[in-house]
Amino acid sequence: MASPGSGLEWYQKLFADLRWVQPLHTSILFGCIVGAACAGVALVVGRIIPGMRSRGPLIALFLLPLFIPGVLMGVGLFIYYRVVLGFRMGGWAVMVAHFAWAFPFALLALLITTTRFDARLREAAADLGASPWRAFRDIELPLIYPGIVAAALFGLLLSFNEFSRSILLRGSVTTLPLYEWAQASAHTSNVPLVFSLSTLILIASLILISAAFWLLFGRAKE
Repeated sequence: MASPGSGLEWYQKLFADLRWVQPLHTSILFGCIVGAACAGVALVVGRIIPGMRSRGPLIALFLLPLFIPGVLMGVGLFIYYRVVLGFRMGGWAVMVAHFAWAFPFALLALLITTTRFDARLREAAADLGASPWRAFRDIELPLIYPGIVAAALFGLLLSFNEFSRSILLRGSVTTLPLYEWAQASAHTSNVPLVFSLSTLILIASLILISAAFWLLFGRAKE
């Protein structure tokens, strides 16, 4: 049993009060979906861009969401979906906003590997009778695999920790950052529990970020 004032008592109370579990599951689900979507779309776009001559404007277009403040993007999406199209807000709207925010980072992570890939390897595989899928699976994928994983991790982490866009598009959905904000803004005695939960989430995020950097840079040196 943790002694009073040690700080560990709040971690015990955290696991005794499990109201944060459902928001955690929601954030993990959204993060996995957004991460997979970011990796898939980035893979398609990232394989096309290196072969283009005028790729600068296209890359700038994909990076545009980085320069739009989160609240402004959330308001714009809310007005478009709710006022113009008449859609109800919910999990789908949150994931669209998360994807728009995370995709530029995922694309940049994948471009690190796709721009270094020698397209002549695909041509050599075709000359030897390999189908496009076989050439991609056996030759290209092993070389760009770290970028794909890193793109997925960036999408997952940015979605998992996203708040400013989610609050305007949430509908009845509550993600973990929204839950922590609601608990902290209530100024109740549960605020230390939020800090304890945030500490655990920070540690997990740092582990995943370290894995992403190792895949991008560590394996490239091997």
